[in-house]
Amino acid sequence: MADSNFIDYVKIFCASGHGGAGSMHLHRAKYIPKGGPDGGDGGRGGHIILRANPQFWTLIHLKYRKHVRAANGEPGGAALCKGKQGEDVWLDVPVGTVVRDGESGEMLFEMVDAGEERILCTGGRGGLGNNNFKSATNQTPRYAQPGEDGQEGWFILELKVLADVGLVGFPNAGKSTLLATVTSAKPKIANYPFTTLEPNLGIVRYYDDKSFVIADIPGIIEGASEGKGIGLRFLRHIERNSVLLFMVSAEEEDISGSYHILLDELKRYNPELLAKDRILAVTKCDILDEEQRKKIIRRLPKKIPHYLISSVMGEGLDALKDGLWKALNQ
Repeated sequence: MADSNFIDYVKIFCASGHGGAGSMHLHRAKYIPKGGPDGGDGGRGGHIILRANPQFWTLIHLKYRKHVRAANGEPGGAALCKGKQGEDVWLDVPVGTVVRDGESGEMLFEMVDAGEERILCTGGRGGLGNNNFKSATNQTPRYAQPGEDGQEGWFILELKVLADVGLVGFPNAGKSTLLATVTSAKPKIANYPFTTLEPNLGIVRYYDDKSFVIADIPGIIEGASEGKGIGLRFLRHIERNSVLLFMVSAEEEDISGSYHILLDELKRYNPELLAKDRILAVTKCDILDEEQRKKIIRRLPKKIPHYLISSVMGEGLDALKDGLWKALNQ
């Protein structure tokens, strides 16, 4: 993981700029010994602004930038000169980034649209110069406003992968093999658990130049919603998927039971995930004979579409893609 470029969680300290102080100045010129007030306003402090950039897919560029500060506004000057505004700081983040308060963990907002801009820390307002306070009864005010302080605090940025279909299954269920077979993605594939340590995305080409995106989520184990294994870290990525493709290996003794364990983990993590469309794929079916296939089909859950597939042999993949496309467009 240390060498991975996929960073989906960072905690950063941000501080916007302070506003510049207003000027307390009285106009003085030759033959004008007692001019009126002409102190200018201070400049606004710089904002810290997040921008959803579709060209970004990870938060690695912020991993080592723990402190972000915007410039202060400059003070006002004589002759009604307004102070220069502090320069804003723009932070590009991937679409799908969730922003939370670093202390309470409360969600502040989500960056869901490409090009969306949100102010994370507002710069302090500049103080008013003494020219703003003159009146009929106070023609030469000798005071001005100080600049307003900027905002600061710790913030958590979390990335939720945006994909049409999310692959949900135990480690070594064949998710990466399926992704590599039906897309041009090249995830790491090996015959041991937890081969996938970060989400992988791939585009499935469908008929008539249509396509959809699949996300291979690292394997979930029983108890993932309570922090066991590595599933808890990646369960949030499933929240962005339109359809969930549950994948259970034909090598499992109780395929229906394994499916319900996965479903229960999602329910414990976020009950709203159960409202998403679900499809069940039984993988590695090239090891089964006809009698074993019939036995498995009889025991599968009745209320969910199911497919018997073999990514290695290419069996059942066209039917699976048809089912996914139908679920995405119904």
